[in-house]
Amino acid sequence: MIVRMILGLAMTVVALTVAGRRVAYLIRLATAGQPAEPDRRIGGPTRSVASVASAEVAEVLVQRKLLKWTVPGLAHLAAFWGFMFLLVTVIEGYGALFWRDFAIPVIGRQAWLGWLEDTMALATAASVVVFAIIRVRNAPKNQGRSSRFFGSHLDAAWLVLFMIFNVVWTLLLYRGAQINTGYFPFERGAYASEAVARALEPLGEDANTVIEHVGVLLALGVIFGFLVLVVHSKHMHIFTAPINVAVARRRPGGAGALGALQPVYSAGEPVDFEDPGEDDLMGRGAITDFTWKGVLDMLSCTECGRCQSQCPAWNTGKPLSPKLVVMNLRDHALARAPYTLAADDEARAALPEAVRAEGERVLVAPVDEANPAAGGVIDPDVLWSCTTCGACVNQCPVDIEHIDHIVDMRRYQVLVEGAFPDEAGVMLRNLEHAGDPWGRGASARLEWTTGLDFEVPVFGANGEDTLPEDVEYLFWVGCAGALDDKAQNTTRAVATLLHQAGVTYMVLGDGETCTGDAARRIGHEFLFQMLAAANVETLNSVGAKRIVVTCAHCFNTIANEYPQLGGHYEVVHHSTLLSQLVADRRLTPVTALDSTITYHDACYLGRHNQIFAPPRAVLGAVPGARVIEMARTGERSFCCGAGGARMWMDETLGERINTNRAREAMDLKPDVVAAACPFCIVMLSDGVRAVDAENGADGAADPSVEVADIAEILLRACAAPSPATTP
Repeated sequence: MIVRMILGLAMTVVALTVAGRRVAYLIRLATAGQPAEPDRRIGGPTRSVASVASAEVAEVLVQRKLLKWTVPGLAHLAAFWGFMFLLVTVIEGYGALFWRDFAIPVIGRQAWLGWLEDTMALATAASVVVFAIIRVRNAPKNQGRSSRFFGSHLDAAWLVLFMIFNVVWTLLLYRGAQINTGYFPFERGAYASEAVARALEPLGEDANTVIEHVGVLLALGVIFGFLVLVVHSKHMHIFTAPINVAVARRRPGGAGALGALQPVYSAGEPVDFEDPGEDDLMGRGAITDFTWKGVLDMLSCTECGRCQSQCPAWNTGKPLSPKLVVMNLRDHALARAPYTLAADDEARAALPEAVRAEGERVLVAPVDEANPAAGGVIDPDVLWSCTTCGACVNQCPVDIEHIDHIVDMRRYQVLVEGAFPDEAGVMLRNLEHAGDPWGRGASARLEWTTGLDFEVPVFGANGEDTLPEDVEYLFWVGCAGALDDKAQNTTRAVATLLHQAGVTYMVLGDGETCTGDAARRIGHEFLFQMLAAANVETLNSVGAKRIVVTCAHCFNTIANEYPQLGGHYEVVHHSTLLSQLVADRRLTPVTALDSTITYHDACYLGRHNQIFAPPRAVLGAVPGARVIEMARTGERSFCCGAGGARMWMDETLGERINTNRAREAMDLKPDVVAAACPFCIVMLSDGVRAVDAENGADGAADPSVEVADIAEILLRACAAPSPATTP
């Protein structure tokens, strides 16, 4: 027993020393960067203890996101709770170093505990088998880019599975020997341990005594070895994920870091773009510009590849994988760590050449596959491929904030380096000089009203200083709704439906300018601040309280981002308002359309703002409409390719995202592809024409499938039936 105790204590000291030094090193690395935003503080005004506790229960204990994928989710749940309960056996094993018949006080000899420990051990072993099957079936060497494990550190993953297996068999080995030597805490209940005991019994008491001593040390040794491995590998997420979940940005409904982008922060404070400081950081231009939350994101990545499997850029052959972005940042941060933590230039000069090369590596620059140290960490094509659709954030089981990091790196490229795709320059100049992406100017913003058989009320036309009390909504038309030919149909339809329903509203006409969504997401925060401040001033001056919009991007910006500039309004998307008007019988669809319709969820309506039901309610109210769903729908909807300012950039890499999405919709043979966002309407219309062209049809002149907004469809149904169809 003395030898057993001494060896056990020695292993404890060595393992805790090695693991502790590593954890301290990682904490120094994380805190070497920028301070995090102030709203990360638990217990602060935006992050109550109750909300954090709720998130921990949902994401960590119940593993809500992981269970969206049933088989791997259940396997991970089994492994997680298996390890939680096996911590009890670690206490028992450690106690056995000192007292051979050690048992946990009060409950340590009760049969249910022995049964539970053995059951959880077997559940953990079963999870290892399931994970192994999943990894073999989805091996990148067989599936290539379609494997969600493509690019992951595969050897480390297999080593961890092997270590988990070792934890289980060494545990059962020494417990079985304990039964035979008479030092097992449980008289009954531990059925798996009893089975092992029966197998060991023929070896005799002396052999079982040796197996017990060796087994206890072996089991503890595996646990300690596993601890050291975890803090040196991607399985660090075992410790970092619960912290990351606690400090993650979160919105009601569990939408995570979606919806609003954060302002530009420098030294933990938002940058004042009216008078920025000389030393203010404008985004992330080096790994040390990331906050400790950013580093925590990197250390929390499990490399599971769920984000990668849902990314529209990756699924259409582009170089962007959100998983690889986080992995590359983490690998760079760790490889550069000695350089980052060096006391001074003299200490840096003494570092090995490879470390110094990593330290001087540019964050965003073309990647050199042959000589990585000579290229950038993140390739520009990766950075500019992102549509900010939110699929990665939505899928991530440990709440990594991919979009925030990508946009922050874009901000540095745009604001400091002046580097962005050339074609986006036209859009930015138009926003700056004309207030819309097309450069049409304010005078064209009421052209959509031409041809309507009723008068559209325009604010100020009758000398109003503020919105009259009897006006229910300010109708925010948006750039696309006012200036794009296709989107004008949606605007006219909504205006007509509001008129028919007796809803009182006003439009701003030439008082509107772009919300700044595209400018912010491409990284031009200065331009966004300029546009947004002008709009907030306008909206506040007219006394806007309730705003209805047709554009998902306008909705997201006004509802979620304008509060950052003092604009607080009740913003309603037209799908929500129309569904309510139908429910209230202020609109009555009476004309059967006899159409098969599939609905495309706009990212900034669905994933970003959790509006899934109202558009479907509108379509479901249309007589004769047969609504069918695409395979990728709801939270797993596939982007149209327009978000993240991609609408105004050339798409030269891989397959066009809108073509991919249109093909999925057209495979259902619908009469109409419906959407509730002008960006989606434009992109899907182009996609349908492209698929038609692939099929040899003249889609440009006569598209095989109509793409329409839900408002247009509802308007047709609300029209009186023609005499020919009236019974």
